[in-house]
Amino acid sequence: MTRLLVGPFNRVEGDLEVTLDIDDGRVTSARVNAPMYRGFEQILQGKNPHDALVYVPRICGICSVSQSVACARALASLGGIAPPPNGQHVTNVMLATENLADHLTHFYLFFMPDFTRPVYARQPWHAEALRRFAPQTGEQTRAAIAARQRWFTLLGTLAGKWPHTQSVEAGGSTRPVEAAERIRLLAKVREFRSFLERELFAAPLELITGLDSEQALWDWHAQDPWRGDFRLFLSMVQSAGLASLGSGPGRYLSYGAYPQPGGGFEFGSGVWLASTGSLMPLDVSGIREDATHAWLSDAAGPRHPVEGITLPDIDKPDAYTWNKAPRLAGQVIETGAIARQLAAAHPLVLDAVRRHGGTVFTRVLARVLELARVVPMMENWLRQLQPNAPYCVPSPAFTEGVGVGLSEAARGSLGHWVVASRGRIANYQIVAPTTWNFSPRDKAGTAGALEQALEGALVQPGEATPVSVQHIVRSFDPCMVCTVH
Repeated sequence: MTRLLVGPFNRVEGDLEVTLDIDDGRVTSARVNAPMYRGFEQILQGKNPHDALVYVPRICGICSVSQSVACARALASLGGIAPPPNGQHVTNVMLATENLADHLTHFYLFFMPDFTRPVYARQPWHAEALRRFAPQTGEQTRAAIAARQRWFTLLGTLAGKWPHTQSVEAGGSTRPVEAAERIRLLAKVREFRSFLERELFAAPLELITGLDSEQALWDWHAQDPWRGDFRLFLSMVQSAGLASLGSGPGRYLSYGAYPQPGGGFEFGSGVWLASTGSLMPLDVSGIREDATHAWLSDAAGPRHPVEGITLPDIDKPDAYTWNKAPRLAGQVIETGAIARQLAAAHPLVLDAVRRHGGTVFTRVLARVLELARVVPMMENWLRQLQPNAPYCVPSPAFTEGVGVGLSEAARGSLGHWVVASRGRIANYQIVAPTTWNFSPRDKAGTAGALEQALEGALVQPGEATPVSVQHIVRSFDPCMVCTVH
């Protein structure tokens, strides 16, 4: 048996290291390390609860709206308020703008460049991958960067700036949208739709969202296997064996994405179980964070976030990461676009996951499908804005109590828990998507979702950064600075 340390990974938001035990060319065990401690949960203690809206967006430069939305919902829960319909729609548009930008960035800048590596030089699509996806110089890489830049101008109108947007409040959005601005925003969304339909899918979005089975997907792919970047990716899935690579734990968590004024979500909430092929109700009281293998105090054992503590213990034996190990009812959970689309019961993702499980292929498939599904939703939310109706209600003084803010970031389920006492934050705990997916072992020794997915990965002779490991890690789209806050 040999041991290989892979990291830090490039094209990842924050530091990441993976230690692999390898036997006979396969990974037998993996330990995932988030090596950077930041301490936002400690910084927030003693602050005015409303001040959290200034601090938490700065946890991350690419997920800042997601952090703002979860914080605003925690404060709204604490204060017993709800945003008016306009505020809800605009907040959804802002969150979707960031989430879809992350999906686009993941596909073009983080994931696809690995197919330009020399290990794939003999594949018939390799030259085309280099032309389209080579870092910095690839034709489609450059086009995606330009589309991303234009896309983010929505947040300039809606929020004044990005990242670290400050218009998201517990009571809604402080930035009303004028009639002429709504027309311009719709034009920007339709411009992004045009990019997706021309470059990524080479097909109408409604055609993609209407694919109702994996067979329908492959039939569409067979019509012209290299037309559009998504179909070229599907060609790579076949030759690189991505449908069977990186199997996760088989339990998928969604808090529910894009809540609507009348109640409910665009993408529903729950825990989808591969063992039964069914969606179970969500009970967040069953969440516990286990710090057994983190360089953090694990006094009194696993804790619910309301009672959580974040206290460094850098000399703790058997610790190997700054990341805690969240569990739901004691079980390892995977979260992300795949969980949202399973909870939303999209037939294509349901069929693909039932056939293959949560793998590199199905994770990327769900993320790309979400691009096609959410853009029409954004158009609808903007059309529903009512002129002269309020966008925000005043916030009360946040003095005493507990607030919970649950949201869906691009990478999955994001939760904020705030405890207020005498007008100050007594405790603030965050469980981010990558905290779930990249968790270490828990007290029972059970590996986290990525650690499980890496077991069995092929390591070819001489590989210092095994391409299979790269694919598996990137299929989860890690954001390590959110992980340890």
